[in-house]
Order: sequence, then structure tokens, then C-alpha cells
Amino acid sequence: MLRFGILSTAKIGRELVVPAIQDAENCVVTAIASRDLDRARQMADRFSVPHAFGSYEEMLASDTIDAVYIPLPTSQHVEWTIKAADAGKHVLCEKPIALRADEIDSLIAARDRNKVLVTEAYMVTYTPVWRKVRSLLADGAIGRLRHIQGAFTYFNRDAGNMRNIPALGGGGLPDIGVYPTISTRFVTGREPLRIQAVTERDPEFGTDIYSSVKADFGDFELTFYISTQMANRQVMVFHGTEGFIEVKSPFNADRYGAEELELSNRGHSESQIFRFPDSRQYKREAEAFASAALGEGTEIVPLESSKLNQKVIDAIYRASEKDGWEPV
Repeated sequence: MLRFGILSTAKIGRELVVPAIQDAENCVVTAIASRDLDRARQMADRFSVPHAFGSYEEMLASDTIDAVYIPLPTSQHVEWTIKAADAGKHVLCEKPIALRADEIDSLIAARDRNKVLVTEAYMVTYTPVWRKVRSLLADGAIGRLRHIQGAFTYFNRDAGNMRNIPALGGGGLPDIGVYPTISTRFVTGREPLRIQAVTERDPEFGTDIYSSVKADFGDFELTFYISTQMANRQVMVFHGTEGFIEVKSPFNADRYGAEELELSNRGHSESQIFRFPDSRQYKREAEAFASAALGEGTEIVPLESSKLNQKVIDAIYRASEKDGWEPV
């Protein structure tokens, strides 16, 4: 069993990841850390976790854990990922693991010098729906892939929310723009060559709240839009010469609808629906991470892939400042 320590009492940990780890077959939460010991103890008691720490450093120095899960504000991900790796702990860090692609070089160096596993928490890559999309594309189910279309939107104007605070790494592209990008790269195994984009910022917050993106992958295109101030929507469509695949709730199935995809033929005379009612994506993520950390060779998202994904986000920001194409 891989023993996890949770670095903070953040909401995503409390509501999604800690319950998933506790439900997993090969890992368990043995410690909670917070800068407020009472908060750490409250969360530890809630999940029957045996150890609570009043500082992150104290937990990293403890021999009660083998790995850490980091759900801190985005601006702190690089710092604490390096500190955890230097403490000899494996690291599962929430996305985005960094705010610039070149920052990930320091994470790769920390991983390599400490011989630990460090990965970004892209839970979508562990789900059966996305593995099914990958296999359908590889099998030629829609013929030649020509175009991918995506959307991910929600509405949040809470001034106190980290997603609306630039100093904490807020913004739509770091929060949700990474999802159409990672999922496309995951299922196709391809990298974009150049980007066109338009981005709008909130006049009060200063964060990016809307982006419309066109990415050229050579023989197919990805277009998507994301927003933090639009009605909730998620969709991804893969359109080929012989049919198309529509992923109905691609990223947060529990909040946006059933986790399913529909495969339709060219003439719209036949379709197949594949449903995945019990994918439990955070549980699968935790189990895959633990398996890899325990040396079992399980597929995870390597930091090298995280760097390539962040290069796309970096290029979107640059492209938004100009007319025409921006190389990735």
C-alpha cells in the first residue's frame, strides 16, 4: 500500500481526491497537513486518517508517508513539488503543475535526482471513456481524423476564488484550457505545430476568462473555446471521413452528465453509445499513480508530456497578442 500525505485541506482534496484514495485498492491516506493544525485534525478525523500535521514541512519530514498529493493554489505547485521530491516523496500534483513550460525543467531535475515519481493529476487520462476514444481512433472507426471540436465552460465571479486571482495562478487557460489540449494529445499521440487564439480578460480580476483557440496538428485541427464566465458546458467531438465520436461529458462527468460517448457513421444511419457508469476517475488516477510508484510500470502522465502540454498553453497566450499563427 502506498501511503499518501495530503498537502493542505483544499476543497478538491476534501471532496474528491481523499475519498478516492481511501476507496482505492493499493493506496491509503495516512496524514493530512495544514498550516492550521486544528483544520488538519478536523479533516483527518473526518476520513479516519491517523496523523495530522500543523505544517507542510513537518509532514514531508515524516516517515508516515511515501507520497504526497498537492492541491495547493497553482502558484505554489512548483515550489512544493520540488520540496516534496527533495524529501524523497513521490508527488501527485494538481494541474496545472506549472504556469510556464520552462518551469517544468526544474521539476524533471528534482524527480531525477531524487529517483521519485512526479506526475500531474490529469484524471481524464485514466478513465475508460478516454481510453475508448483512443482505441476507436487507432482502429480507424471514423476513418481519417480531420477535425476535433471542444468546449469547457463554467460561471464563477467569486472574487475570493483562486481561479480569479492572478497572483495565485488564476485564469481560464490554466484551470480548464489544459483539458481539451491534454485529451487531444492523449488520444491522438500527436503534438500541435502552431496556434491561433483570441483571449479576453476580466477588467476587474485581470484573469483570462474566455479563449477561442485553433491548433494545427498537421493533418487535423483542434478548435475549442473555454470560459470561466459562461453557462456550464463540456463537449469534445472527433470528426473523421467515415464518422464521428462525441464525448458527452468529457472532463467532469459527475457534474456535467453521464460519462459516455457516441460513435456515429458517415451517413448517420447507425450509431453506438458506450456508457461508463462507474468510472470513478479520481480512484483510477490514485490507483495508477500508486501502481507506478510501486514500480509496476503503469502508464501515467510523465513530466515531459506535462511540459509539452504547457507549451501549448504558453503559445495560446502569445497567439492572443497577435494576428496570425504562433508556433508552439
